[in-house]
Amino acid sequence: MILVVDYGLGNLASVRNALARVGADAEITSDPDRLQAATGLILPGVGAASEGMKRMRARGLDTAVVERARAGAPILGICLGMQLLFERSDEGDAACLGLLPGMVRRLDGPMKVPHIGWNQVEARPGSSMFAGLQERTYFYFVHSYICVPTNGDVCAGTTEYGRSFTSAVVAGPVWGTQFHPERSGEAGLRLIANFAALCADC
Repeated sequence: MILVVDYGLGNLASVRNALARVGADAEITSDPDRLQAATGLILPGVGAASEGMKRMRARGLDTAVVERARAGAPILGICLGMQLLFERSDEGDAACLGLLPGMVRRLDGPMKVPHIGWNQVEARPGSSMFAGLQERTYFYFVHSYICVPTNGDVCAGTTEYGRSFTSAVVAGPVWGTQFHPERSGEAGLRLIANFAALCADC
């Protein structure tokens, strides 16, 4: 069972519907005890990192997510959910989950912020996240902050928006996308199917 983590920020129904479309057994939960039985977790999110972490801590979900990740369960962080996988965010100076080393910084450069709309992701060759997709594929973005990994090896995809930034990460079973696969048509569904397959194999 893949569990979509409800910490009060995120388009939960869209993520669950996308999982259903690829044939994955999934539920939405805000119960930290339920996470221990999950074959995989999806951490969606829309909003500020400081508020997201505040809500996760209030429900005891932060500890439960970290414990499940350290036990080897696959985790997919989407948009804010990806940012929360890192150590700290400049957005509200928030301490995050710390599953990946690195920081979250405001997107800077000559382009309008927030970055909204379809943009191309250039996938790292051989990345399991993008299996079955073209090396360059369009996905849907809505964000003002970006992840800056300490270890560049975790970068699975990059995007150009005034500058190049990390738009996808893979560190073993820990995945993150700055874009919204659940809002990205067939390409997004393929990525979600790839994550569901990872969960089934663990």
